[in-house]
Amino acid sequence: MVLAMRSFDIIIVGGAIVGSATAHYLKKLGFTGSIAIVEKDMSFARSCTSLSLGGLRQQFSTPENIALSKFGLNLLRNLKQEFGPEADVGFKEQGYLILASDAGIAVLEENHATQMAHGADNVMLNAKGLQARFPYLNTEGVAAGCFGLSGEGWLDPYGLMGLFRKSALGKGVELIVGEVTGLVREGNSVTAVQLASGESIGCGTLVNAAGPAAGALAAMAGLELPVGPRKRYVFVIDCLDAPDALRKGPLTVDITGVYMRPEGRNFLVGTSPEEHEEPPVDWEMDHNWFEERLWEPLANRIPAFEAVKVVGSWVGHYDYNGLDQNGIFGRHPVVSNFVFANGFSGHGIQQGPATGMLTAEQILFGEYRSINVARLDYGRFARGELLFEKNVI
Repeated sequence: MVLAMRSFDIIIVGGAIVGSATAHYLKKLGFTGSIAIVEKDMSFARSCTSLSLGGLRQQFSTPENIALSKFGLNLLRNLKQEFGPEADVGFKEQGYLILASDAGIAVLEENHATQMAHGADNVMLNAKGLQARFPYLNTEGVAAGCFGLSGEGWLDPYGLMGLFRKSALGKGVELIVGEVTGLVREGNSVTAVQLASGESIGCGTLVNAAGPAAGALAAMAGLELPVGPRKRYVFVIDCLDAPDALRKGPLTVDITGVYMRPEGRNFLVGTSPEEHEEPPVDWEMDHNWFEERLWEPLANRIPAFEAVKVVGSWVGHYDYNGLDQNGIFGRHPVVSNFVFANGFSGHGIQQGPATGMLTAEQILFGEYRSINVARLDYGRFARGELLFEKNVI
């Protein structure tokens, strides 16, 4: 007996924050057809979402990115209404502090003006103002800093992902655990998803929410997508002499690009490498990275960090858009049932909720109703209209 091939109206490849949020909002907006999320690893051990720092900020240079993160902020402030009275992701609203040297102050001021024009709540501080508000900082070489007074901080990324996934499954979305190894394309449509198990699943609309693997998934349909993994190191340090003000302080980005934020009694630190120093894309930890790239700028900016101990570390992968580091939305102009939700370049946890809503709106209504992200659609690459984000951390 030959078994009939399973089929779904919508298949979402990738079950982390973007995929789960898309399924949640499709159901919330009233979609009554069948939806499946295909996820290869339900432990999410190497997921961008699970390994992220969980940051949320409005300190971007692109209005669309500010709006995407404000959507996420509104969700956090209404989490119990969205997911029930027990919903909690431990949002620490301690702000972001982005520092600039004389050479970088013009860009910082330009970004600040854009942020304020689009509803962010932050303030520019000169070196004297920084010293007064953050006495643990050494402000030598710092011309100014932009500090988020409210609406910025960090949260439990795994917890937020879990809330979306639980909600989606509770509304009838089916979860398929399996690895996508191929797509069947017939003319200008993707008609089936092939799994490593050998099963082929019929597909009405396919949503690419595959994170760092998004480019590879698009290639299975013969489509180009400039998204792939970029390796990042995060270190956990203990500082016995850290003052209380530092432990309660914001996520701080130094003029060198090195960042740190409190995490319980410890601190998380890291940096995004320059293009010429990008590490190989694997899961190996380079333990020398801390001393070679992080410790000196950290200790220079925060003297208490002259005496620290590394107590942990991990490797994560950004779903990196190599062309302009911004998210990619919308349908493919030719293969119109292939929908992109990709390339957030380290901003996925804060932009995932809005991406889920916008992807659902595009599928159901053929337009974006919550936020106008037309400038971020896939077609911008063919049009030569790249939209660069200046504030990638």
